[in-house]
Formats: sequence, structure tokens, C-alpha cells
Amino acid sequence: MIIRVLRVKRLLLLLLILLVIVILIVGYSKPFLKMLYPIPYKDEINKFAQQFGLDPLLVTAVIRTESKFDPEARSSKGAVGLMQLMPETARWAAGKMGIEYSKTNLFDPEANILIGCWYLSLLKHQFNGNFVAALAAYNGGRTFVNQWLNEKQWDGSYEDIDNIPFPETREYVKRVIRNYKIYQRIYEDRGGGLFGVKTAEES
Repeated sequence: MIIRVLRVKRLLLLLLILLVIVILIVGYSKPFLKMLYPIPYKDEINKFAQQFGLDPLLVTAVIRTESKFDPEARSSKGAVGLMQLMPETARWAAGKMGIEYSKTNLFDPEANILIGCWYLSLLKHQFNGNFVAALAAYNGGRTFVNQWLNEKQWDGSYEDIDNIPFPETREYVKRVIRNYKIYQRIYEDRGGGLFGVKTAEES
């Protein structure tokens, strides 16, 4: 009886080990990861990211973080669409771009990505190519980010990210960069990217 119980335990242990191995193999295979991290609206993302000098995978990471690729997404603060644009900001951006503005158009994936990429590119240039600061401004606002930098509350780097005063913005930037790094691993097989830093998962 004791021998039979031991055999059953060994068999269960072996099955558990095999299950873990299968999970690891499947979980880290690119086809499986691509199912977990797809790129919807790939054509629109590539088109406008390249037009405005952005990394398409960074734009993809922003959209995943902002709306999980839901073109009908609305936030409690009033942001709408794939890149969660505030209507006031989108209206201002459309005016600068010389294109027609309509709030309903913000639910159109192409229009939303167009304006979102233009605005993210603007932030990139305003913060001298610092994408960490640009992402913080995309979420928390340019005025606040400039204030933090000028008052030396935050130095604008990823390493100093925990000193971003707004918890929501701090976590937002971390999530975008985390998603960006994952997309890089799956679709480009390169590390560092635009940030030139390692996330906690890579350390």
C-alpha cells in the first residue's frame, strides 16, 4: 500500500514537472506571445508613427496601455478612443495640423492614431527626444512635467521615475515602457530601444 502511494506521488510529481515545462515552452514561444500581445491597426500605426518619426512599437505600447485597442474607449476624465485623446487637446492639435476636427472622429481609429502620433511627436521634440518625459507629459500634462523638471523634483530619466510626483503618471510611464519592451522582444529581438535602459524584468 505504501509503495503504491509513493508511486502515485512520483507520477503526479512527474506530471507536474512536465506541465511546468510545457507552460514555459508555450509561454515563451513567439506565436503564443503574439496572441497575448497583438498589433491591431498595424497599418495605421506604422503609417503615422513613421510619418511623425516615432517607433511604431512605442505607439503600439501607448495604445495598449491607454485603451487595450478599444476604439470606443472612454475614460472618466473624458479621454476617448485608442490613444485616449482629450477632446480639447485633439481640437487644438487638429487646428495646428490643419485638419478638420470632430469629436465623433476621435472614435475612428485612423483619425485617433493620426492626432495621437502628432501630439506624441510634439512632446518628443519639446522634451528634446526624451521619451520618458514625453510619456509623462502625454499622461500628466506638459505644464506639470516642465514644473517637475524645472524644480528638480524629477530629472526626467527612467532611473529617477519613482520621483514623478503623480502616482498615476508614474505607473502609466512604467506600464508603457514595460509593454514597449515586451513588444520589442516579440517583434524585433532587440533590447534597450529608444530608452536605452533596462526594465526590472531585464535586470
